[in-house]
Amino acid sequence: MRTWFEGNVSQRLVGGLLMASVALGGMAQAQEKEKAKTGKGKEEAPAKPAKTKAVVPEDLVGNEHIREEFGVNDFTTPSIRKIFDQLDALGTLPYDQLKRPISDKAPSDRVLIALGLGVLIGDGFLVVQCEKIEEMDNVGRALLKYAKALGAGMRINKHSQSLLENSIKGDWDTLRKELASTQADVEAEMVLLRDADVAHLISLGGWLRAFEISTQAVASNYSEEKSRNLGRADIVEYFLASLESLHPTVQEQPYIKDLHDGLAAMLPLLDVPEGKAFTLPEVKDLQEKAKLLSLVVQEHLPKK
Repeated sequence: MRTWFEGNVSQRLVGGLLMASVALGGMAQAQEKEKAKTGKGKEEAPAKPAKTKAVVPEDLVGNEHIREEFGVNDFTTPSIRKIFDQLDALGTLPYDQLKRPISDKAPSDRVLIALGLGVLIGDGFLVVQCEKIEEMDNVGRALLKYAKALGAGMRINKHSQSLLENSIKGDWDTLRKELASTQADVEAEMVLLRDADVAHLISLGGWLRAFEISTQAVASNYSEEKSRNLGRADIVEYFLASLESLHPTVQEQPYIKDLHDGLAAMLPLLDVPEGKAFTLPEVKDLQEKAKLLSLVVQEHLPKK
């Protein structure tokens, strides 16, 4: 049985719909009369072509709680942990060659904050991969500052504390989970804020750092087998589509244009049969391009 409130609301809705129908009918009649007077109606503008939707490569869709809760949607981005898991095949990484100075000062530009947060998560996975306990404190503090700047500080606070505690314990598997949860929790906040752009940019920042690290690691200790994991044109295609779906004002930012052009130039080099080995000169070419792409972001981040 419906309550008085439900019935009252229902009557109002029906009445509103009837009034809207009458109004629309009157408008349609007026438009038809106007066409009859002029002998023609205005031509409709041609529809704009639909943008290509970015599709996350299946092996990079993480299994963190945000992906379980919301499923594969516009806010679901490649898991940075999944990207870094692929570095296991590279063996020991030369940390001193791959590390970079980390500042806990966040930029004021929201787009750069998102890209920089992704880079920081990538730095965290590098620290875990190389088991550098003393470096995790700097990463954790910086992650918290960046997350606060995006409005997700409350979600990330628990992870930054856990990163420090588990790095002291040497619990590297838990550290991997905490870093993955950091990305997932920021995504959850962006879902609530309906800000898909930030979620995609965080993932892009993480991939840029991961690709810079992997190409340099393979170039430093080359083998055909290690080079086979570099040919992932599908990931580049995903991020190109993501950049092209950003708000037009964001796409006009010079560094976003540089990232788009750099990814577009790299795509043909990575578009190879699955499992194909790269030669050492090819790896060094990729390394140079990956470094330049990563610097597009890093040069805009605050220094220590």
